[in-house]
Amino acid sequence: MKGKSQRANRMERRHRRGKLGSALNLVSLMDIFTILVFFLLVNSSDVEVLPNAKDIQLPESIAEEKAKETVVILIGDEDIIVQGTPVARVDDVMRQKGNNIPQLKQALLSQNDRVLRREANEDIAAREVTIMGDKDIPYRLLKKVMATCTESDYGQISLAVLQKSSDQLDQLSAAAR
Repeated sequence: MKGKSQRANRMERRHRRGKLGSALNLVSLMDIFTILVFFLLVNSSDVEVLPNAKDIQLPESIAEEKAKETVVILIGDEDIIVQGTPVARVDDVMRQKGNNIPQLKQALLSQNDRVLRREANEDIAAREVTIMGDKDIPYRLLKKVMATCTESDYGQISLAVLQKSSDQLDQLSAAAR
């Protein structure tokens, strides 16, 4: 009996090689993940995340400017919260006469050293506070909170809003024409 032909030997070797399985090239995979991580790190610096309150529905706005890192006041249904710490009850604030909320003022003054940048500590006009409140809160309550912020030496007061989409803007401009 004669030996196998060259073609048969070649096919047998190829068949054995295929059974061994192929190895995963990890170097290329690691390169892809490294590039992805750097991309995400570089592009994540543009995003400013405000605290998320499930029961608060922010009003919509066409504002273009993004939020900065500031002292955040959250006006909930029951409490007024500064940087995650409840400082006053909404019911008590609504019963108070005048526009000053002493507990809020004390909390804001204590935040001056911890949260604000060094330049903002020296310059009252550069101190910023962001107010997050439901779109249906009473104006009287919002006015009291804003007046207390001003009395606490905060020169810039921002209201957190949801940015309207470009489709909504187009609809508004078409309705205005």
